[in-house]
Amino acid sequence: MRRSFTNSFELALKPACIAIFLLSSGISSAQDDPVRLAPIVVTPTRIEQSSFDLPVSIDAFNKEQIQQGQSQVNLSETLMRAPGIVANTRQNYAQDLQISIRGFGARSTFGIRGVRLYADGIPLTMPDGQGQAANIDLSSARQIEVMRGPFSALYGNSSGGVINVFTEDGPQDFTITGSVWAGSFDSSRVGLKLGGQQGAVNYIFDVSRFDTDGFRDHSAATRDTANSKIRLDINEDTKVTLIANYLNQPDTQDPLGLTRAQMQQNREQAGTNAVAFDTRKAIENSQEGAILEHRISPEDSIRVLGYTGKRTVQQFLALPFAGRGVVDLNRDFEGMDLRWTRQTELVGRPFTFTAGVNYDNLNEIRKGFTNVAGNIGALGRNEDDTVFDFDQFMQAQWDLTERWSVSGGVRHSVVKFKSEDHFITGTNGDDSGSIDFSKTTPVAGVVFKVNPVFNLYANAGKGFETPTFAELAYKSTLGTSTGLNFALKPADSTNFEIGAKAYLGTSTRVNAAVFKTETKNEIVVLLNNAGRSVYQNVDNTSREGFELAIDSKFGNGFTGLLSYTYLDAKFDNAFLTCGTSTTCAAPNINVPSGNKIPGVPANSVYGELGWSYSPLGFATAVEARWVDKVFVNDLNSESADAYTLVNLRASFEQKFGGWKLNEFARVDNIFDKMYVGSVIVNASAGQYYEPAPGTSYTVGVSVSYRF
Repeated sequence: MRRSFTNSFELALKPACIAIFLLSSGISSAQDDPVRLAPIVVTPTRIEQSSFDLPVSIDAFNKEQIQQGQSQVNLSETLMRAPGIVANTRQNYAQDLQISIRGFGARSTFGIRGVRLYADGIPLTMPDGQGQAANIDLSSARQIEVMRGPFSALYGNSSGGVINVFTEDGPQDFTITGSVWAGSFDSSRVGLKLGGQQGAVNYIFDVSRFDTDGFRDHSAATRDTANSKIRLDINEDTKVTLIANYLNQPDTQDPLGLTRAQMQQNREQAGTNAVAFDTRKAIENSQEGAILEHRISPEDSIRVLGYTGKRTVQQFLALPFAGRGVVDLNRDFEGMDLRWTRQTELVGRPFTFTAGVNYDNLNEIRKGFTNVAGNIGALGRNEDDTVFDFDQFMQAQWDLTERWSVSGGVRHSVVKFKSEDHFITGTNGDDSGSIDFSKTTPVAGVVFKVNPVFNLYANAGKGFETPTFAELAYKSTLGTSTGLNFALKPADSTNFEIGAKAYLGTSTRVNAAVFKTETKNEIVVLLNNAGRSVYQNVDNTSREGFELAIDSKFGNGFTGLLSYTYLDAKFDNAFLTCGTSTTCAAPNINVPSGNKIPGVPANSVYGELGWSYSPLGFATAVEARWVDKVFVNDLNSESADAYTLVNLRASFEQKFGGWKLNEFARVDNIFDKMYVGSVIVNASAGQYYEPAPGTSYTVGVSVSYRF
């Protein structure tokens, strides 16, 4: 019998109560002069505010944390520090990262879904909820914000969480920086960055090339990226920002997943038929945007954002079936966001109100061909797909008293899918069709300031997640009918969270949160076989857990960071599936209630102990990560083992005149642990596992000159 919500939430509250007691007992007596360690963030309220004063779970990582001693290739380098988030590098640059927040997005076998991605406010997530992180430029990033919980719904469809990356401003003086590193598996990265301020114009440009032969066979990749930001301060009330980025990733080899037997035999080998079909992916992505910010009056301001972009993808799959072995996409996308903000008073107390509209559109030409030993064969699919959203939103924050603050918002979303089939033959009819989804998602939160260094908060809200075009692609388990699966429904979620934020002493910041999410119509795999992934909705699922983050400066150059996540993500009701059966006319395999949602570890810990010595420009840190076992399919019949990793990094900095030199070295997995870095949830033929390398090395240097 399913536990009642009350009993379940009471169980989840226990660790939060313990954390709150520890926080309250350790608060510094110097309450009138707290050291404000909390970062300034934008994502929750769309205006700059201290994260300490907001009723949301959010972490922000600065430029030093993103870049110092890091490879600056994968977003996971930074995101693994945040509680509540799984961010894994697949060792497969043809499939992007594996990212999930509080269990949302774990089922994605490629790309990122369930989580909304933004770069300087421009969405990297398409209107159907599918996103990619490869074109995020870390070497010019100023801050990464990771927001979890109900307030993510204010960003619309597929918002189990929001990741927002912000590009740095150019320095006041013209500065040029060159960088290079080399490491294991013939990996290397070279970059060039320049920026400055010329009158009212501030600018930053960054280009880089990353190359690797890959840890596994058939996993070589080359990635060229470019990122630029130009800000024109027209006057003190008006500024315009122009943003552009580019990604070119030609012929990236795809090693595919391994079965457990293959991994035990040789963890570096490519998966079944990867070489025979020359599985690979070519990506080219460009997008540009403009942001106008204008202060109309001391209280009122407007912000207008517009963007456009193009993306082409050609992917060769290990499939011998007609029309399914090569995917060819040509995509155009664009959108706009208009918002008005008023900062005033209500009944003599500070009140901020924001209202806006949002529009995103995607037009895609999708073709499918036969893969003939790594070459393009006969056409088997040809359609024009369109999806767009049109949303309206408003949110407000009101400081009722010196100690109480309330926040809330609502967003109404309309998402429309349309497919026009052009591959019509005697055996394949017209599979054109369309479907519309709409949802209103309210959220609300409250903060109680126990004292200047200790806040309690709570929030609640609704969320929803439509199927992506990839999940709509097939509606038949046996292929007896064609066309998109318009029977799929969006998943609807109800979210609750309570938490505490505190400063301990003068140099330690602690955040703790307990949360629960209940989802109806969860989208899960019905069948995954022979390149055909069919999805279905199932009844209730739940995700409940606890998050803890501690960030501290100990003195004498020592710093520490600790994040812990407990997440119980499970199917609350039994359902039937086909799994990977080749003869499944109807679902006939039982998934019991209580099974864990695959791809989600129950426990994970990240810890970091750093030390720096300013007179020598030296900094070093030990990073440690422990991840619990992870189930790989809905049946929970297999799992990837738990593992512990320890990494070491060190860097030096020297300055003389206008010159600045930085050298760094890092050793990852110093104890040579053999482990599975990521999993492909519900993969066909049992190819669930993407093993990670043993001990690996990276050394690099950057040189900059300020004119």
